[in-house]
Amino acid sequence: MTPEFTVRLAWRNIWRQKRRTLITAGAIAVALLLSLVMRSMQEGSYSHNLDNATRFYSGYLQLQDSGFAENQSIDKLLPADQAFVERIRSIRGVTIAVPRLESFALGAAGDRSKGVMVMGVAPQAEDAYSGLAERVLKGRYFTSEDEKAVLVGGKLAEYFSLRVGDEFVLYGQGYHGTTAAGLYRVAGIIHFPNQQIDARIVYLPLKTAQALYQTGNQVSAWVLHGNAVKEIPALEKSARKQMGKDVNVRDWADISPELAQQIGLDRASGMFMILVLYGVVGFGLFATIAMMTLERRREFAVMLATGMGRAKLQVLVVLESLFIALTGVIMGLVLAFPILLWFYYHPIQLTGNLAETFEEMGFEAIMPFSLAPELFAGQILIVLTLLVICSLYPVARIFKLEVAAGLKGNL
Repeated sequence: MTPEFTVRLAWRNIWRQKRRTLITAGAIAVALLLSLVMRSMQEGSYSHNLDNATRFYSGYLQLQDSGFAENQSIDKLLPADQAFVERIRSIRGVTIAVPRLESFALGAAGDRSKGVMVMGVAPQAEDAYSGLAERVLKGRYFTSEDEKAVLVGGKLAEYFSLRVGDEFVLYGQGYHGTTAAGLYRVAGIIHFPNQQIDARIVYLPLKTAQALYQTGNQVSAWVLHGNAVKEIPALEKSARKQMGKDVNVRDWADISPELAQQIGLDRASGMFMILVLYGVVGFGLFATIAMMTLERRREFAVMLATGMGRAKLQVLVVLESLFIALTGVIMGLVLAFPILLWFYYHPIQLTGNLAETFEEMGFEAIMPFSLAPELFAGQILIVLTLLVICSLYPVARIFKLEVAAGLKGNL
């Protein structure tokens, strides 16, 4: 029996019971459809929210002074001169590098005061990287020439009852114990999905922040960005090699462990649901293959008696199972791809209590979808793994089949 004939025979055999084949393939297709929709929604949301979080706060990586991570001291800074910039440019995989000066201060307006997080940024570079100007709800975005302008978070503005043009005082400790104090005017009010940041963030132009804290041409961190999240390990390795031991390289998960934990827990729960779904489908596939094996015991015995090798018969049965699985996979992909494509270009906009819950968690109230190739490959691999597991039964039964007993209808 030639390989071509074996393939044709296997294909014809699965359609001897069309209803059973279509039901089994349909179950695989539905499972694949549901799992792809779930995983696409999950991974799309992770990528979108992670991209937002990294761009507005941590970046994929941050370069910091070796002592800054302990207490975020304003005394532990990195240079922002051209020589240091050239070192950063030598890091393989870096597409964007923006400087930031981050510290804390006491903010005051009217008869109220509150501790705030002060972020000094290079206006043009920061906007090109994080789209900060698009977050301005009222007023305008500042420029490098705005020496006395600040942007404040929406929740923080509500706490102080601030409006565009109002005065805002910052008071704290500067570089090496100097006094940091300044009076500024609110140029704009910005909005962040993360309410914790929205309630305490204050942006200053980088030069203004350096003057406030008297740091000279130094920054607390250089934020690095690459092409994709999956390239972070290689980017981090290259950064450590180029920058040396005097510079601390931290990835987004180290800087924002809460976000990493939330993503990890949600991904684990999603995978559990998918495994349960595929478990149900796996039992259905196994039942189909087992029925096919038991119903054809006399047929198998006749084929063995007429000279067909056991190995070739086992290959035939495995091919039949493979064709059923592939039929289900193709059906599932045909159903799933248009749905995923639609939601990829038209993300789900959340409203009401669900939107508030997402924002309280620090996520934007939107659910985009992903079309990453590895997403499809992973689900197809699960289906094929189920096929291999389910095919062990008929292979074992054929191996143990006694021809005489099989011809009598016993297996």
